[in-house]
Amino acid sequence: MKKIIVTMMVALLVGTSAMAQESQNERRHPGKFDKTEMIKHRTDETVSRYKLNDKQAKQLLELNTKYADKMRPRGPHHPGHPGAGRPPMPPKEMKGKRPEPPKDDSKMQEHRKEMEANMKAYDAELKKILTDDQYKSYQADQKKMREKRRGPRNIE
Repeated sequence: MKKIIVTMMVALLVGTSAMAQESQNERRHPGKFDKTEMIKHRTDETVSRYKLNDKQAKQLLELNTKYADKMRPRGPHHPGHPGAGRPPMPPKEMKGKRPEPPKDDSKMQEHRKEMEANMKAYDAELKKILTDDQYKSYQADQKKMREKRRGPRNIE
């Protein structure tokens, strides 16, 4: 009798952990989400964070839908690309050496300018939707996120 109970508990534990890992993988890989679901999620988070009313929420959803494709990160390290999340492996002859930066970074500069223009346009339209206090709070949060992404700067 004890063996049956122990066996059933082990089977239950294994099954539960397998389902938990599956749900964690779904959260880690946003490329599996539907685009409209991601837009709705972003909108809902902004609505709750800045306490937007129904009219503002509707306008924000339209704005986020408009800019969904324009503000999505592109490149090999972003979801939706083969090998996403992994840095490219250096060639064997480069082992232990630092790679040279690309000499012609015009594509990257062009992409950066495009992203900055899209962000400015998005912010301008967002400012029309939000109240002054909400927009100030949004700007403060954006500044914190940028600083967090860049890391601490030691300037001496």
